[in-house]
Amino acid sequence: MKTLLMIDDDEKLLQLVQEYLEPNGYRVHGAHEGHEGLSMVRRLGPELVILDIMLPGIDGFEVCSRIRAFSQVPVLMLTAKGEDTDRIVGLEMGADDYLPKPFNPRELLARIRAILRRAGGAQEQEVPRRFEVGPLMLDLGSRTVCVGGRDVELTTAEFDLLHALVAAAGQVLSRDQLMQQLHATAWASYDRSIDVHISRIRHKIEEEPRRPQLLKTVRGVGYQFVLPESGA
Repeated sequence: MKTLLMIDDDEKLLQLVQEYLEPNGYRVHGAHEGHEGLSMVRRLGPELVILDIMLPGIDGFEVCSRIRAFSQVPVLMLTAKGEDTDRIVGLEMGADDYLPKPFNPRELLARIRAILRRAGGAQEQEVPRRFEVGPLMLDLGSRTVCVGGRDVELTTAEFDLLHALVAAAGQVLSRDQLMQQLHATAWASYDRSIDVHISRIRHKIEEEPRRPQLLKTVRGVGYQFVLPESGA
């Protein structure tokens, strides 16, 4: 069974999630407070974290930020229904996806499967592949990224998005094309998710994120990873 950690102070919701997910092959551990959740992430090494924003002690945003300081475990954040700001901040803190409350357990299961499928996709490749474009190297086998010899830590969603752009280096990909390639149906009604992830990637791979030379915006169309000969 895959190990999941749910950090949420709603004990009834945790029990509901456990009862629904465990017959589907997921062992769900629970934490009811932010500090406890951080400790359990370190101790359990879960394959995915389900994280509520509204927590006693430290909130979910801070928990996500602290998790990202030591782990790239996929994080599915639970947000208030209709709160776009929560979604933006959650993605900026490093969450891989979000799900508004209240939610259908079947949708939660579908989101979890999609995130873990993306996270494990490279491991299913028979022959690991490597992309080298300008100063950037992206290795699908080890899911690692280096820029100018410097290792870059990316979340699952960030890695998959960068992979899609690097694999099509020199081409302009629209938000719709990127969402289709990432099977990111959860983002379909909220295309700023792509923008937020792009911003986070730029802060990790660009020397000057506000003046990107590798990952450029083509206004009104989409995004492009620039080939060396395309100029900077």
